[in-house]
Amino acid sequence: MTTQMNEAQARALLDWYKASGIETAEAGTPTDFTEWPKTPFRLDRPKAAAPARPIPEKEAPKPVPIADAPSTDEAVGLAQDAAATANSIEELAAAIAAFEGCPLKAGARNTVVYDGIIKAPLLIIGEAPGREEDRIGKPFVGRAGQLLDRMLASIGHSRSSGDELGDTCITNSVYWRPPGNRAPTEAEKATCLPFLRKFIELSAPKVIVLTGNVSTQSLFPGAPGITRSRGTWREWPLAHGRTVPVMPIFHPAYLLRSPAQKRLAWADLLQIRDRLCAT
Repeated sequence: MTTQMNEAQARALLDWYKASGIETAEAGTPTDFTEWPKTPFRLDRPKAAAPARPIPEKEAPKPVPIADAPSTDEAVGLAQDAAATANSIEELAAAIAAFEGCPLKAGARNTVVYDGIIKAPLLIIGEAPGREEDRIGKPFVGRAGQLLDRMLASIGHSRSSGDELGDTCITNSVYWRPPGNRAPTEAEKATCLPFLRKFIELSAPKVIVLTGNVSTQSLFPGAPGITRSRGTWREWPLAHGRTVPVMPIFHPAYLLRSPAQKRLAWADLLQIRDRLCAT
């Protein structure tokens, strides 16, 4: 049904058009927009420039395919041969950096061997590098490392020289970061173990501290979880029939997640301090 406008309504509509800035009519009679030509209306806009591709940071190399990696037995043999040639910590670190028998190396930015004072009386053995360790090339440099430094200072030790605290050296059970910070596999731990054994032999520390499950079970396969292993002394053989006392403790990263366990860690630290003073 068509609705007719009276004169007053028509004038009101024209006044509204004028107020809206409409000054001309394009046709003598109004039309329905559905009857307009079917060609779509478009604006000729200039094409937007393609966004600049950011320059990526140095990417980590891709992991070696499993098929190209040596078997575990072969890798362990290669590691034993490489470790046997080292007569100093520096030579051992160079041998580890040159080692190609562990597939983790192909996916890592850096080989992370040690930090601190060589042949220090206290040797801390960590698990495997995390993101910050892989980036910087030293063990325990993230938040867990900061907590470890405070733990060491509480018993009068430090990884830095010239600070009038007892000397400490820190190394790893595995020297390359596992993808996604996953736990190292048994094969990866076994491949790195000959180097770790040689590191302990060359360091000849008075006390060894193992942080977490990975380092504890690398040296003592079959050891119970860290909750049961911590706080109990073990012995590790050195040359000429000597042994060195070994204490497993909670990993500092675990203490950051579970601060209530710091009281147990403090009890372990006191045992470590007393043993260092007695040796």
